[in-house]
Amino acid sequence: MNAFKLALIAVASIAGVAVLAPPAAAIEYPWCVAYTGMGGGGRNCGFSTFEQCRVSAMGTGFCEANTFYDGPADRPARPARHGKHHNG
Repeated sequence: MNAFKLALIAVASIAGVAVLAPPAAAIEYPWCVAYTGMGGGGRNCGFSTFEQCRVSAMGTGFCEANTFYDGPADRPARPARHGKHHNG
């Protein structure tokens, strides 16, 4: 009976930690593949460029803009760095 109680406590502890853990941050990218295969309806919005999306979608679907993508946070432009020139 003690082994059963110990196992039950262990399972409850692991489940509690899993429930309380913060969810991973969603990463949104500007381009999605909309799959048109037999199952259809699937989307993969993990593409930074249209070219990446197009290559991945070839023969399996089509690319479309991700309507949930807000773009990068507005930040002031950084000035160009001028490195030291070395002779020699």
